[in-house]
Amino acid sequence: MHSYLAKTLKENQCPTLLVGGVSDHVHLLFVLSKNHSIASIVWTIKRSSSKWVKIQAAGLRKFHWQEGYGAFSVSQSHIEQVQKYIFNQEKHHRKKTFQDELRSFLKKYEVDYDERYVWD
Repeated sequence: MHSYLAKTLKENQCPTLLVGGVSDHVHLLFVLSKNHSIASIVWTIKRSSSKWVKIQAAGLRKFHWQEGYGAFSVSQSHIEQVQKYIFNQEKHHRKKTFQDELRSFLKKYEVDYDERYVWD
């Protein structure tokens, strides 16, 4: 899946820096093309990868991504730190769930959100 996502980003002029994650979510670190909005590239990635997953095995025919997504810009000076974070996802989530981590992140950066619309 990670390789497929990186390939899809590349095909859409979004150079991939790193793709990683665990069983319930992925992290995509890439340079957003000037030809795409974040919404359009996420839509393209989800659409393309869903179709690809469904033909990989009969048991995956019901695969779907959740409706929402999180997108955050990263300054050039923090790319290495973000790459380390993505690379260590499995180890990291043994201590803290994805949901708890996102809540902490949103609180730290003072992002307003409503729990009713974050998880589906």
